[in-house]
Amino acid sequence: MSGPDKPKVIGEEWSDERVRSFLDIRPWDAAENADYNALLKAYQAMRAEDFERFIGFFVAEGRDLNATGPDGETILDLIARHRRSVDYARALEKAGARKTTAAGN
Repeated sequence: MSGPDKPKVIGEEWSDERVRSFLDIRPWDAAENADYNALLKAYQAMRAEDFERFIGFFVAEGRDLNATGPDGETILDLIARHRRSVDYARALEKAGARKTTAAGN
């Protein structure tokens, strides 16, 4: 059988519970920063509006918006290079995230 069992749903509304579930995501590699990993997975899976809600929950839990990945960059460093991710970057900056000097800033 090829393809998924269910067709992809675009524009689906995400409940707060579903958005919050990304707070529980942990990396496969214990050496990887769990906060960076959760931010990355949320960015990859969510629409900008849902990602902004996730950031609110993330910060409320005392998690680190400026956690770095294996390359020493923050999630904002990564997102800032993606030209279609302006709304994601804006949500991070509004919540207090910043770029690292490692990213040339």
